[in-house]
Amino acid sequence: MKKGVYLVLLVLVGSIQSFAQTIHDFKLLKGETEVEVVFNYENLRMMKENLTEEQYINNHIRDLEKKDQGSSTVWVKSWNRSKEELWNPKFLQLTNKYTDRKVKFTEKAPNSKYILFVEVLWIYPGWDAGVIKQAAKVTSTLRLVSRENPTEVLAQHSFENMPGNQFGSNFNNESRIAEGFAKTGKDFAKKIVKSI
Repeated sequence: MKKGVYLVLLVLVGSIQSFAQTIHDFKLLKGETEVEVVFNYENLRMMKENLTEEQYINNHIRDLEKKDQGSSTVWVKSWNRSKEELWNPKFLQLTNKYTDRKVKFTEKAPNSKYILFVEVLWIYPGWDAGVIKQAAKVTSTLRLVSRENPTEVLAQHSFENMPGNQFGSNFNNESRIAEGFAKTGKDFAKKIVKSI
């Protein structure tokens, strides 16, 4: 029920954002102790071809099955858990680390004055062939609204092609993508600290 309400709010916020007066920094968070964060993947596109998530999953399953029949089952489970267990936590972890505890960002803050919507728009998982590799990339738009009037965007910032840089080899797409979320959280935190 809660996710359904937030989804409706996010659609409303997205549809009226061009009419909203947008503050280009997040200085209104000064003095706040916590902010509720809601992640949304409804409009997610994947790869350079802008595939839907479903198309990406089906293509990846097909490729895995060509190499080793039955191998896609493990990957599908990993992919389905990645948002809740890797990507969202990485964003929150780095945001909280680099705001130096000035404001706590969490998925569970029902009494917070503000809600931060993280709309994930595009993901490129990158690849790792040992010696040669390409970082993952994550594009998202972050919108801050008040709980009292969630249809009015108070502050907004887009983060494009945030790299999922890695040290050493990382053959797992989901964990490379998580590093793109980490970079987004880190850069977002720096923006907040600069503002407040």
